[in-house]
Amino acid sequence: MDRGLSFLSAPASAIPETAKRLLGWEVSANGVTVRLTEVEAYAGTGEDAASHAHRGPTPRTQVMFGPAGRAYVYFVFGMHWCLNVVCGPEGEASAVLLRAGEVIGGVDVARERRGDAPARELARGPARLVKTLGIGPDANGTSMVDGSGPLRLSPPSRPVPPDAVEAGPRVGVAGAHDIPWRFWISGDPTVSAYRRHSPRKR
Repeated sequence: MDRGLSFLSAPASAIPETAKRLLGWEVSANGVTVRLTEVEAYAGTGEDAASHAHRGPTPRTQVMFGPAGRAYVYFVFGMHWCLNVVCGPEGEASAVLLRAGEVIGGVDVARERRGDAPARELARGPARLVKTLGIGPDANGTSMVDGSGPLRLSPPSRPVPPDAVEAGPRVGVAGAHDIPWRFWISGDPTVSAYRRHSPRKR
């Protein structure tokens, strides 16, 4: 793994630090580049009740078990696709959800996909980010680091100082929602609004 991406292969126990390091990195696909401003970390088997992989590999979650640098794309709420980058050593499931970003390349293409949304809203939230990049389920399991897939993860052109990173609880998860594994660039207008998890009424 090149271009400074070896940190993606750090042990799954280091997933919060891995997620923080992804802030400011750039994701490109289909004519659009997004600078990541908000991410969310998920560990794996038995460690994190909010992780899709916490009960072990399934046909859906097998991609989370590596190798690092692959895309994990899944459908949520019967409406939206979400994009994660797989992390950790092969066999240890963990991933980072790409929650929001700033469109820094291909703004006109992004607007074709997202309509008349203000610039700050183009990739503000995981579903919007995916739509802006123009990807779907075909990207699942493809590499984001070797140029063979539709997505490309690149080092930041504007590094994020450690003191500019904030942390808080994750969004929209049924378990372990108070773990502060959501990370964002302080004060950035593209960071999504926090909504505390509300259990469904039976």
